[in-house]
Amino acid sequence: MARIVFHFLLGLAGFLVFCELALQVLPVSTATATGYHLDPLILTYPPRHAWTIATGWDLRNAQNNRSNNVGFLAHRDFAPDPRAVALIGDSFVEASMLAADDRPGQQLERGLGDRPVFTMGGPGSALLDYAERIRLAQLRYGVRDFVLLMERGDVRQSLCGSGNIQGPCLDRMTLAPRTEIQAPPSAARRILRHSALAQYVFGQLKFDPDRLWRQAIAQSRPVAVPAPETTGWWAPQAALADMPSPGLDAVVTTFFARIEGKVAGKLVIVLDSDRTAMYRGQPTDDAARARFIAMARAAGAIVIDTEPLFRAQLARSPLKFDVGPYDGHLNALGVRIVTQAAAEALHNH
Repeated sequence: MARIVFHFLLGLAGFLVFCELALQVLPVSTATATGYHLDPLILTYPPRHAWTIATGWDLRNAQNNRSNNVGFLAHRDFAPDPRAVALIGDSFVEASMLAADDRPGQQLERGLGDRPVFTMGGPGSALLDYAERIRLAQLRYGVRDFVLLMERGDVRQSLCGSGNIQGPCLDRMTLAPRTEIQAPPSAARRILRHSALAQYVFGQLKFDPDRLWRQAIAQSRPVAVPAPETTGWWAPQAALADMPSPGLDAVVTTFFARIEGKVAGKLVIVLDSDRTAMYRGQPTDDAARARFIAMARAAGAIVIDTEPLFRAQLARSPLKFDVGPYDGHLNALGVRIVTQAAAEALHNH
């Protein structure tokens, strides 16, 4: 019996080694090593950090990336330059799944023609995090003009506990300001970062033992009404349309208060829209979104509503604006539409 177990374990070890070696030569996503390298409230990669990213089990959209001199995935290094435009947002701005020339920073710079663009994307961040990057760009690099590329959840995700916070947030119950700093990785996670097999299982396949265990426990119990913390308008999965005015107003007011005096030139906000509804030919009626646009304009921002732009493009062509049915980030066409609009706003206003 012991001999059988020994040979089984030996065969299993050999199989795992084979998988590790095979995955090492494939474009499996590698560790990004994000941390507060640049600022206590701003997550970045280490400067000059190289990593690979791919999507799904079949490693779609594989890209080899390298951060710039301060740790952002950007096509140029940052240095003091009042002519520069800071492009700020989350993974929609970083767009690491796109070819480098198709990303928002490069496309916006081509649209501007004569001005450098500092791409300051931060995956997993929200509107109040963007205020911190505006602060950094203004203080360290003398940037005067800013473009925010906002996805539809950026306001709601500024509530603490959303899972998309890198620093400042508002308490989801009291709306009081708080700070949520992401914890450094555990020793086990730091070790697993160096394994292509572990990265494939946990990164590409999204295997989550904790989630499976919680699901198994939940299914073994009688059906119960979910706790209020997971069903209210503040829940991470809730839509912006479900966000009542007090929460939305508090986030937007806090954002503009934090950037006061830091935008010497123009603030252009490009706001994504409900593309799924547009593809289906359905109307959109989002009062909270309209309220955000009105508040931002009243605060002096130039707001570009992408809905009429996307609808006009769909009237000319059936091509969609998503990377794919598995990824709702903007593809090269969608990026071109929004960056052209942002460039025109900077030129014309």
